Amino acid sequence: MLLSIGVPAACQGDPPPVAKMATWSETANARTNVNATRMKIWIGGKSFSATFADHPAASAFKAMLPASFEMTELNGNEKLFRLPSWLPSNDVNPRTIKAGDLMLWNSNTLVLFYETFPTSYSYTRLGRIDNAGGLSAVVGKGDVTIRFELE
Repeated sequence: MLLSIGVPAACQGDPPPVAKMATWSETANARTNVNATRMKIWIGGKSFSATFADHPAASAFKAMLPASFEMTELNGNEKLFRLPSWLPSNDVNPRTIKAGDLMLWNSNTLVLFYETFPTSYSYTRLGRIDNAGGLSAVVGKGDVTIRFELE
């Protein structure tokens, strides 16, 4: 599993580097916009704009950014990553998962859904991709590195 904390790329049009490890001061400088309501999600060379949910779990996730995660394929509809620490949670059953939902499961598992389907599980919503068109094709069928950063 890859967890790297990096600084945003100099060019907005290019995806940020995945493997660059930042020093604590670089990471602290990159986190100046803790009130951000939007994030950019990079998968390969494609970016998706997303909106954060407004609650403590989303704020805790936001404080971790920018970060890249090697996300594991599960069930043909989601990518997941076990976070190194627990985040606050307020799980509810959404009844329907929508492609582009970014959720927290069991307080320490980050999940990005790329298909829409009914569910009996409960999650804490961290955010949602605004337009998930093409998401399934971009994430592919296997594990994938996904980068999250404040917009």
